[in-house]
Formats: sequence, structure tokens, C-alpha cells
Amino acid sequence: MKKFIHIFIGILMIQTPVWAQKLYDFQVETLNGKKLSLNEYRGKVLLIVNTASRCGYTPQYQELQSLFENYKAKGLVVLGFPSNDFGGQEPGSNQEIAAFCQKNYGVTFPVFSKGPVSGETKQPLFKHLTEEVDADLKGEISWNFEKFLVDKKGKVVARFRSSVEPKSKPVIDAVERALK
Repeated sequence: MKKFIHIFIGILMIQTPVWAQKLYDFQVETLNGKKLSLNEYRGKVLLIVNTASRCGYTPQYQELQSLFENYKAKGLVVLGFPSNDFGGQEPGSNQEIAAFCQKNYGVTFPVFSKGPVSGETKQPLFKHLTEEVDADLKGEISWNFEKFLVDKKGKVVARFRSSVEPKSKPVIDAVERALK
């Protein structure tokens, strides 16, 4: 009986919490229109960013790419989600966005199909990121290039506003903690 209890407790401890399972259940659309399950990234640290090509923060693509290159071998994946929600600063098609990211910033991290990240019509993933998280991380996205850091278990552990550079000390420190 004692052995059974230890095995049962061990199973409970390694199961992913219900709130984290939701993140991995989301399907997102790639820039070429294919569906992808976020379950593909289970066990990785994710930096999820809403992006735009004509924003004052657009040069952050370069730092996001650098961050991705520096930490991908340790398990970090940057995920870009273009949106035209703020100031109409992402007017291009998915093909134009892909070409822009590659030509101007050499982006190799995954970038997904353009869609809403705020308001009533926001994508389910962004509803989760802004509403179904700890109280101190809740709230609508206020502009392009907000960043959500997700740990290896699928929990949002940090959020950084647009003005926080991807290679700033707070972001690097949070990424390194999440990768441990």
C-alpha cells in the first residue's frame, strides 16, 4: 500500500496542471495557412510576442531574433503573432509579412498568421494570455510588441510591455530563470 501511495503521488507531481494544458491545446495558423498545435512546443520556454511591421518598436525583431539564436539550444522558442490592431501598423498579407521579416531582420523564429490580439475578436491564444493567467499578468495588450514568457510547463510567468527591449536585463533574467 505504501508503495502504491508513493507511485500515485509521483504521478500527480509530474502531471501538467490543468491551466497549463490549455496553452498546449491551442491551434494556431502558420503564415502559409497550415494549422499547428502549440503542443509542438511542450517542454520549451516560449516568448510569445504580438508584432507589427510598421511600428516604432519593429526594430525589436532584430533583438528577438538574436535572443532566439542565443537561447534556442537551451530550449527557448520565440513565437511572433502579427496583428493590425494598433494603429493599422500591420497592413500586409501573410506573404508580405514573411518577406518583410526575412529581408529586414533575418527572422528564423516561427511567425504565425496575422490576427487580432485585443478586444472582443482576439484570438483564443491571446484571450488565454491576457485573461486566464495570474492576476498580476492579466489585462489587455496595449500596443505592438508586448511579450509573454511561458515556462516549460505552459504557465505564463512574466509579461513585458512594448517598451521593454527583448535583450534588456529583465527579459534576459526571466528567460534564464525559466530555462533552468
